[in-house]
Amino acid sequence: MTGTTAPRKGGRWIERWDPEDETFWKETGERTARRNLIYSVFSEHIGFSIWSLWSVMVLFMGPAYGIDPAGKFFLIATATLVGAIVRVPYTFAVARFGGRNWTVFSALLLLAPTVAAIVVMEPGTSYGTFLVVAALTGVGGGNFASSMTNINAFFPLRKKGWALGLNAGGGNIGVPVVQLAGLLVIATAGATHPRYLLAAYLPLIVTAAVLAAVRMDNLAPVRNDTGAVREALGDAHTWIMAFLYIGTFGSFIGYSFAFGLVLQTQFGRTPLQAASLTFMGPLLGSLIRPVGGALADRFGGARITLGTFVAMAAATGVVVFASHRSSLPVFLVGFVALFVLSGLGNGSTYKMIPGIFQAKALARGMSGESAAAYGRRLSGASMGLIGAVGALGGLGINMVFREAFRTSGSGTAAFVTFLGFYALCCAVTWAVYLRRPAAPVIHTVGVETKPQLTSV
Repeated sequence: MTGTTAPRKGGRWIERWDPEDETFWKETGERTARRNLIYSVFSEHIGFSIWSLWSVMVLFMGPAYGIDPAGKFFLIATATLVGAIVRVPYTFAVARFGGRNWTVFSALLLLAPTVAAIVVMEPGTSYGTFLVVAALTGVGGGNFASSMTNINAFFPLRKKGWALGLNAGGGNIGVPVVQLAGLLVIATAGATHPRYLLAAYLPLIVTAAVLAAVRMDNLAPVRNDTGAVREALGDAHTWIMAFLYIGTFGSFIGYSFAFGLVLQTQFGRTPLQAASLTFMGPLLGSLIRPVGGALADRFGGARITLGTFVAMAAATGVVVFASHRSSLPVFLVGFVALFVLSGLGNGSTYKMIPGIFQAKALARGMSGESAAAYGRRLSGASMGLIGAVGALGGLGINMVFREAFRTSGSGTAAFVTFLGFYALCCAVTWAVYLRRPAAPVIHTVGVETKPQLTSV
C-alpha cells in the first residue's frame, strides 16, 4: 500500500510515497508529512541555535578575553563558513541514510560544539582554541540543508511554499531564541556566566534526537542520484537561485550573527543593552518566512522575490542614513526592516526552486507525475548547493563588517556595499524570471501561465 511504513535496517522506512496523488495525500500522506515536519522543525531549530551560538558568546567576551571587534567578527564568520560548507554533504546524507536516521545523528552531533564551548569559555583561552570551537558549531548550519531536503520530499508541489517556509522559519527562530536566552543569562547572572546558557542546551539537544527517533520516518524512494547532482550542477538556474539566496538568507544569517556586535561597536551598547535588542530582527525575520512561502504559493515566487529586494534596497538606504547620522532609533527601524524583508525573501526564493525544475519538465513535454518527479529530483539535488552558497553570504556580510570597522570604526561603508548588491539582485530577478519575452521555461516560471504552476 502506498505510504505504508515497514521495518528495515536502520529504522522506520516508508517504502512508497506519492504526495502528488490527491487521494493518497488526503487519506494518509498529509498526516504523515505534517508529523515529520513538526519534529524536523524542532531539530532544525536547535541546530540554528547552536550554529548562531557565537553571536551570543561574543557578548560575554569582555576586555578580560583580550579580543578586539575584528577578532570577534572573525569568530562569527568562522562558524558561518563551516555551516555553509557542511550543507552540501548534509543534503545528500538524507538519501544515503534516511531523513529520520540522519536527523537523529545530526541532532546528537550538536553535543560536540556545545560541550567544547562549555570547556573553553573563559578568559585566558587562546584565540586559536576559540576559532576551533566556533568552527565546530558550523555543524548546526548543516541541519538546515538536510531538513529542507527531507521535507521537500514529503510534500506535493502545491504545498511546498508553505511547508518549506514553515520548516525553515521554525528553524530560523533558533537564532533569536538563543539570543533571548543569552539576554536572560546576562540580565540575571551577569556577563561572566556563559556556561549557564550552554548547559541549558544539552537536554534540548538530547530531546530533539529522541523525538526524531520515535516520531519521524525515512522515505525509501529518496535515493542518492549522482545524475541529478550532475544535472543540478550544470543547470544555470541552480547558480542563479544560489546568487539570489545570498541576498535573502545570506542577509538574514549574516545580520543575525553580526547585529549585537554592531550595536556594541558602532553605538556603544553594553552587553545587556545589545542583547536586549539583538533578538528582535531575527525573531521577526523567522516568523515572516512562512508568510513569504505562502505569498509565493499565491502570487508567484519571482514577483515576491523582486518586491523583497526592492524593499531591502530601500531599507538599506535608511540604515546608511542612520549610520551616517549615528541615530540608533532610525538605525533599528531600518535594520529590523531588513530582517523582516530577508525573511519574506527566504520563503519566496525557496518556493521558486521546485517550481523552476517542474516548469522545465513541462517545457520538455513531461506531464503529471513524471514532471512532478523530475521537479522533486532536481530540486532536492540543488537545494543543498543553493543553501550552501546562500549561507556563504552570511560569511561575506561578517567579513565586510570586519573590514569596515577595522578601517573606519563604522559600518557605514559595509551598508553601502550591501545596497549595491541588493540592486544587482533586483536586476537579476527581473531579467531572468520576469522580463518578457523570455525563454519558454523562464516565461512559465515568471508569469505562471500554467495552472499547476501558480504557486511557483
